[in-house]
Amino acid sequence: MFQKIRWGSRRSSMFYTWVEVDLWLMGACLLLTVFAGIMIRSVELNQGLTDWWQHWVTGAIGLTLALIFSRCRYERLIQWKWVIYGITNLSLVAVQIIGTTALGAQRWINIAGFHVQPSEFAKVGIIITLAALLQELKNPNLRDMIRILAIAAVPWGLVFIEPNLGTSLVFGAITLGMMYWGNIHPGWLILLLSPVITAIIFNVYLPAGIVWVVLMGFVGWWSLPWRWLTGPLALLVNLGAGELSHILWNVLQDYQKMRLIGFLNPEQDPLGSGYHLIQSRIAIGAGQLYGRGLNHGTQTQLNFIPEQHTDFIFSAIGEELGLIGCIAVLAIFWFICLRLVIIAQTAKDSFGSLIAIGVLCMLLFQVFVNIGMNIGIAPVTGIPLPFLSYGRSSLLSNWIAIGIVQSVANYRQKLNL
Repeated sequence: MFQKIRWGSRRSSMFYTWVEVDLWLMGACLLLTVFAGIMIRSVELNQGLTDWWQHWVTGAIGLTLALIFSRCRYERLIQWKWVIYGITNLSLVAVQIIGTTALGAQRWINIAGFHVQPSEFAKVGIIITLAALLQELKNPNLRDMIRILAIAAVPWGLVFIEPNLGTSLVFGAITLGMMYWGNIHPGWLILLLSPVITAIIFNVYLPAGIVWVVLMGFVGWWSLPWRWLTGPLALLVNLGAGELSHILWNVLQDYQKMRLIGFLNPEQDPLGSGYHLIQSRIAIGAGQLYGRGLNHGTQTQLNFIPEQHTDFIFSAIGEELGLIGCIAVLAIFWFICLRLVIIAQTAKDSFGSLIAIGVLCMLLFQVFVNIGMNIGIAPVTGIPLPFLSYGRSSLLSNWIAIGIVQSVANYRQKLNL
């Protein structure tokens, strides 16, 4: 690494501030950003748009910010946790007051002609806040978990009412992942998710739902205090969630039901809720093994897929670069996740470790859901693909998150990884 540099003292001291920066992680994120510009240019080739080079400019700014953050000591963020939390919530409140509306949601604030999406930066803010709080807990109890959930619920609720279901789900993934890494009892986390899972299973296959409810009763008995009371209570709560889901499902209109389950059978509404999924699957399937070639995808070049440079950029990769290109992208994401896990495991304190895990949960969940909706195994939620989807706020927030993680790596003890 940089320790081997033997130039003049001034130049070597300048690079010494990045001695332990994870160059593999930085390089993988930079590779995705550069590759994204190429793919965005391909999908916009016949439209005369300039989003591709704007993506590169935003990426350059993000890289610069990441390098700056990597030189700053991340431990100082602990004393600023409530300031960061306050700014995060105030920015989300400001969206409700002065925000601009697009695509049926009020998510952006116009600053000097640029549309800034505070919910993207709020993800980084909640990671820092939760990491600072969780690192204080030595033996977390049920009251600690409820306190963490209450703190995370404020920005989550502000994002949800924009409405922005996709980003609110990311908040949930970050919170659950960080609580697990922060030694919150895994049984409590399972019980926290169980009513939602119960509601889904009850409407898919009732016998499996009954088995799940009984299992949750056992988990409550095993993990909660006053087990002979809380075990049956966990069973009753899940049973109630299952019954309530039937009632709520019957209240919904047909078009609302179609939006929720359209991804299971998009052919039922091929020109409506299923259109994106059908066209995306056609594009990915048309790519076969090696793809049709850059700038030669029929679905891509003829604009059959809406929002292709943002939410559905993966379908363009599948059509033009084929299975090989998709596997290469997945391999890079896997490598990024691997480096984040290594940094979390080798961090010098729990605060740095929790930050790395929070960023891991944020990126991994977005990759899973975005690619899932592109190939038709998840509903369309508007979650961008990290570093690849066009979106200045999203790209900048991802780079800022990586920069803070690089600070964790930069100020750990020297290890051979």
